[in-house]
Amino acid sequence: MAVDLSTLDFDAIRKRENARHRGANWKLVAAVAFSLLWIVPFYYLAISIFKSNTEYALNPPLSLPQGFAPILENARQAWELGNMGQAMMNSAFYGVFGAGAAVFFAAMAAFAIARIDIPWRTTWFMLIFAGTVFPFQMYLIPLFFGYQKLGILNSHIGMLLFYTAICVPFPTLVLRNFMSGLSREMDEAARMDGASEFTVFFRIVLPNTIGPMTAVFLLQFTWIWNDMLFSTVLGNRLETRSIMNALLVFQGSYSSTGPNVVLTAALLASIPSLALFFLLRRHFMEGLQVQQS
Repeated sequence: MAVDLSTLDFDAIRKRENARHRGANWKLVAAVAFSLLWIVPFYYLAISIFKSNTEYALNPPLSLPQGFAPILENARQAWELGNMGQAMMNSAFYGVFGAGAAVFFAAMAAFAIARIDIPWRTTWFMLIFAGTVFPFQMYLIPLFFGYQKLGILNSHIGMLLFYTAICVPFPTLVLRNFMSGLSREMDEAARMDGASEFTVFFRIVLPNTIGPMTAVFLLQFTWIWNDMLFSTVLGNRLETRSIMNALLVFQGSYSSTGPNVVLTAALLASIPSLALFFLLRRHFMEGLQVQQS
């Protein structure tokens, strides 16, 4: 079909194209500006940890460091003054056992809700998931006075119980959705052979849920590791202090050491969670792919 070029308004077409290109250029400029704003804090961290206290005080904050040796002294001061060793052990204990127990209990709850014909399955699920509806901050005062009466305030067992309980609802939601999509033929075949529900759970369903369980474990571990609010209220003693609480105390008590030492402490505190992610990244990505599919 032939097109009559005389009927086309080339000036209008040119204006629309110019306007489209100008819009694309402004989007590119905005994207670059936001990227720079995002990179500046990381750049500030990267250069500050390599500066000594004197160098940080005499030079502009965004100036390049004169060498790399000061990071060792900064790390030593942060580790010793901030009591980071004990705090990291506490956070690792809360994160590994709290998140692990929460994911395991969530898997059992999801199995019962999704694969066993129990009465009021939806009601049980909504009851478990109701804990995430309200802001977590509203639990602080009841938990504080309840822990105080039970004698588990500022104790490892009290922190572990709290983290386990608060981390159950979200993994239950994720694992329930995943288990609902698994074939029931294996379950029925195992039950016909006389297998109990625990056997079906441990030998059939659980091995097929490793990916999603690893994904939610990493998410819950990261939340526990980064929690500062509840650890400050429920475990503020030196023996039970978490790593984020230790960083808060270190920043307030030893602020004269310089921001470079505090930033080094923050970098050291982020290493374990990053290391755990890279260690389990394959299972984590498999769990995410399963959820997307």
